Amino acid sequence: MSDLLDVVRGLSKKTESKIVLVVLDGVGGLPLEQGGETELGSAKTPNLDKLAADSQMGLVELVGAGITPGSGPGHLSLFGYDPLKYVVGRGALSAVGIGVKLNSGDVAVRGNFATLGAGRVIDDRRAGRPSDEKNAEIVAKLKAAIPEIDGIPVEIYTESEHRFVVVFRAKAGEPLGANIGDVDPQVTGVQPMSAVAHDPASEKTADLINKFVERAEVALKDEPQVNGVLFRGYSDVPHFPSFEDVYKLDAACIASYPMYKGLASLVGMNVLNVEGHEDALEGKVQTLKDNWDKYDFFFFHVKKTDSTGEDGNFAEKVHKVEIFDELLPQILALNPDVLAIVGDHSTPSKLQSHSWHPVPFLIHNGHGRYDPAQRFTEAEGLKGTLGLRKGTDVMPLLMANALKLNKYGA
Repeated sequence: MSDLLDVVRGLSKKTESKIVLVVLDGVGGLPLEQGGETELGSAKTPNLDKLAADSQMGLVELVGAGITPGSGPGHLSLFGYDPLKYVVGRGALSAVGIGVKLNSGDVAVRGNFATLGAGRVIDDRRAGRPSDEKNAEIVAKLKAAIPEIDGIPVEIYTESEHRFVVVFRAKAGEPLGANIGDVDPQVTGVQPMSAVAHDPASEKTADLINKFVERAEVALKDEPQVNGVLFRGYSDVPHFPSFEDVYKLDAACIASYPMYKGLASLVGMNVLNVEGHEDALEGKVQTLKDNWDKYDFFFFHVKKTDSTGEDGNFAEKVHKVEIFDELLPQILALNPDVLAIVGDHSTPSKLQSHSWHPVPFLIHNGHGRYDPAQRFTEAEGLKGTLGLRKGTDVMPLLMANALKLNKYGA
C-alpha cells in the first residue's frame, strides 16, 4: 500500500489560501480528582470557546491507542509523516535546531542536566530547570573537561534550561551507531542507567556515552544542583520527504525551542527568527504578522503548556492556556483561510509526564458541517464531527479544507 504522503503528493495543488497550524505543546490533561475538570476545562478561554462553537472539533491520537508519544513523533504525525516509519532521535532534532551540521556517521544526543543525591540517586531529572546562563556555564565546564574521548571529538552545546546537546564526530570510514538504550530512566529515586548498545555498530557509541557520563560527574562534583547528566534520543543524520514537495506549500516555522525548529528544518520549513523569550508569545504573534504575505503555511508552536504540565503545576498550565487565549484574536484578525489548533501529545499535570490520552483538535474555516462542540476541551472534542483521528490525518484535512487537494481517482 502506498504511503499516504505519496497519495497526498499526487493530489496537492498550489493555491492562494493560507493555513495556520497552532500546536499547543502537551495541552491535553487530566482532572486532579475524579469528576473534575482538566486544565483546558478549568481555563477561562472566552476566545477559544467562541472559536470552538464556530469550528469543527475532534480528538487526535498521535501514534496509536495507548502509545505515549514523544514530542518528535507527535509533531511528525501532525506534519503527516507516519511516526512509526519516519523515526528520528531527539538528539538530531535538537542539534539541527541550534544550527549544528551533522555529517554522515556522527551521532547527536539529547542531554538533561540533573541533580544527583547520595549514591548517585536522581533527585531531580531537570536540575531545577536552570537558567540558560547557568546552562552555558555548565557547558563551558564540560567542554574544558571532555574535548574528546578515545580520540573521538566531542562537541557540547547549550539548548535551553536543563537541556543540552552532545555530538560525537565520527572518524572517516568509521561511522558511529545510534541504536542505544537510554541513560535517563525518566523517573527519580533511582540511579542513571548505563548506555547499552542494541547492535554491534553502536557498541563504540555506548562506550563513549558511559565514559562521558562518568567524566561529567567528576567535572561537576562541586556543583550543588547541576551535578549529573542524563541521555536519551540518540540519532544519526535523518532524511525526510520534503514538506514543500508533498504539500506544494511555502511553509514557515514560528518556534523558539530548538527541537521544534530542528524538526521543522528537517522537513524543509523555513524557520523564522522570533524575538523574545520562549514564554513571551507576543514575539511569535508579531513574527506571524510580519511574515504573513510571504508564506501560505505557518507552524506556530507554544511550549509552556507542556513544561508546566511536566512540572506538575496544574494552575500554571491553566494560566498558560489563558495567555494563549488572550492573544488568539490577533491570529484570527489575519483571517487565515484555515486555522487549526491541536496538541502534539497530552502532558497531564497529575502525571507530570507525557501520556497516551488523545488531544483536542479544532479546524476553523467555512467548509465544516454543524458541530455541537462548544469549547476547546477534551470532553467537547469528543462531541465534535471530526471524531477520533490519527495524527497523520491532520494535514490532509487542513489541505482539503483549504481547497488544496484535487479529487482522488476517476
